[in-house]
Amino acid sequence: MEPNNSPNMKPRPKAPFHQRLCVSLSLKSDHLEMEQTEKETVRAASEEVSREFKTLINAEDLDSLKQLQHLILGRLQDSNAVLSHFNEYSEHCFAEVSGDLSRNTRLLRSMKSDLDYIFQKLRSMKSRILATYPDAFPDGSTGEVLDRRPDLETPH
Repeated sequence: MEPNNSPNMKPRPKAPFHQRLCVSLSLKSDHLEMEQTEKETVRAASEEVSREFKTLINAEDLDSLKQLQHLILGRLQDSNAVLSHFNEYSEHCFAEVSGDLSRNTRLLRSMKSDLDYIFQKLRSMKSRILATYPDAFPDGSTGEVLDRRPDLETPH
């Protein structure tokens, strides 16, 4: 039977609420049963695969592997404890020397700055003496001397 689209026809009344609810609950119940059946099927298949794998592996070999894994785990935990202790000790030592290191670094930079100033003054004095007394220095010492000191400020 085809639906009637006539404007004079009244729409067919809906089923009562309790009937619709029963149908809905019945569908949900069927769905839950199907899910439960599916879960049981998957579980049974998993158990079967597990049994098949157990036949492929020797139990003694498996126990040996377990013991080796526990031995390795123990060694790794011991190593981790030693490394943690070493890190704490290193942190403590660094805290003790970092102040001295910073202070000595500032002192060395200050000394370098002072020495650079002194050498600049010496070069200036030498050039003035050479201008006033051209024969004051032997012939080889009048040439420009390159600064061959390493630069301590740039990392290598």
